[in-house]
Amino acid sequence: MPLPKLPPAVVALVAELKKWPGVGEKTATRYVLHLLGRGPEALSGLKDLFSKVAERVRPCPRCYFLAEGDLCEICSDSSRDASTICVVESAPDLVAIEKMGEYHGLYHVLGGAISAVRGIGPDRLRIRELLDRVEAGNVNEVIVVTGADTEGETTALYIRKALEGKGVRVTRPATGIPMGSSIEFLDGITLMRAMRGRRDI
Repeated sequence: MPLPKLPPAVVALVAELKKWPGVGEKTATRYVLHLLGRGPEALSGLKDLFSKVAERVRPCPRCYFLAEGDLCEICSDSSRDASTICVVESAPDLVAIEKMGEYHGLYHVLGGAISAVRGIGPDRLRIRELLDRVEAGNVNEVIVVTGADTEGETTALYIRKALEGKGVRVTRPATGIPMGSSIEFLDGITLMRAMRGRRDI
């Protein structure tokens, strides 16, 4: 059933929200109508918040996560283990790792992954900046936490090669069989990693 005719400004906002991850037309329309239902004050407050983010938040000059001051809160935290750098593709990946509460080192956000299909080469990522951080000293381990897909693997291998001879350990998290899954439905790469990463029980 087609949506009722909406004002052009509302249609434009719905179209913009549809570009967000996981937001389709129905959800975007629901968000916009909800905001409009809350009145002009709610819209004005949201506009102010977006303006503040645009004005104040920028990539951290050290790790490229989000910062409001000179450095992000993670890089500014002297209790973090500066000898370990966890390399991720994006800010959401960093947030997911932080939520675990198990990792206490620093980070480096690449800004994507190497992709021949999308025309993204190593020069379009922050790999040179990572090498500069390692070459500056005091880094013992680089943990490469890129996606478990072809692009993530390609990026991880490129970083490992780039760090050869730099006197730093390069690791990758173990991946394997997810809990509750059936072996017959696993893809070959997942099963291969699970077998290679086996340990004593």
